[in-house]
Amino acid sequence: MQKVLEIIEEVKKAVVGKNAVVGKMLMVILAQGHILLEDIPGVGKTTLALAFSKAMALDYRRMQFTPDVMPTDVTGFSVYNKATGQLEYKPGAALCNLFLADEINRTSSKTQAALLEVMEEGRITVDGVTRETPKPYTVIATQNPVGSAGTQLLPESQMDRFMVCLRMGYPKLEDEVEILRRKQGGDPLEQVQKVVDAQGILAMQHEVENVYLADSLYDYIARLTSATRKDPMIRLGASPRGSIALTRMAQAAAYLSGRDYVIPRDVQIVFHDVIGHRIVLSPQAKMGDVTAAALLEKILNRVDAPSVK
Repeated sequence: MQKVLEIIEEVKKAVVGKNAVVGKMLMVILAQGHILLEDIPGVGKTTLALAFSKAMALDYRRMQFTPDVMPTDVTGFSVYNKATGQLEYKPGAALCNLFLADEINRTSSKTQAALLEVMEEGRITVDGVTRETPKPYTVIATQNPVGSAGTQLLPESQMDRFMVCLRMGYPKLEDEVEILRRKQGGDPLEQVQKVVDAQGILAMQHEVENVYLADSLYDYIARLTSATRKDPMIRLGASPRGSIALTRMAQAAAYLSGRDYVIPRDVQIVFHDVIGHRIVLSPQAKMGDVTAAALLEKILNRVDAPSVK
């Protein structure tokens, strides 16, 4: 638990005033998931990813997803070696511990789809040969809001692969002042120190997997996701993959709180982040300016939470 707090403190050296986002990103990494950061340019999405890579001493790669990026740039490709008479594999950018897919919704659907296998199964297949990604493995993708110049919607199948969708937002006035002050002393990222290595992260991920859930909590999670499929204002509800993601995030939330068991509050604090990007609103909801956040809050209030002793 001490290492978890130290990681958060190191990341906060480079990221000011976004404690909730920092905590939830760490939850996702420990829950072995992937992160979608949706926000306007310039609010610190890339800085946040870099800070985590430094604090965890992870092999980090970043790719700017412009329209001309090809799937092979992500997965790698094979080239013929005349000397050996064989094909040689040249690794793509995604073969690392922490892969930052910057502005993922600016590239083609074909290139976006190249990430599906690696995000779901932790491996890459090129020319019929499958290669495992390094462990631990996390994809952090950023996207500008839909409607920004040069963007296109990610398909539902791609969105469902992200464990959470987070938004940073503009900083508060006092936080922006602090950002300016820190920039005068150099790059704040240079102050971020290593806390753990890859083996340390794997050990913490194993501990998160073993956080206990009572049967009533499994039932609670299933009833919450089921409620998204029955609401008339929601055209497409959360899939079982959403239920699994909610379970893992609740375990990580309990772990960050210093507990080895999950309580209903752990589920509730991550519910919006895990489920919000997985649902599609009905035309009636859109016409009535009903938001996904409002619908999910109603579901939280409507579904009774169990009493866990």
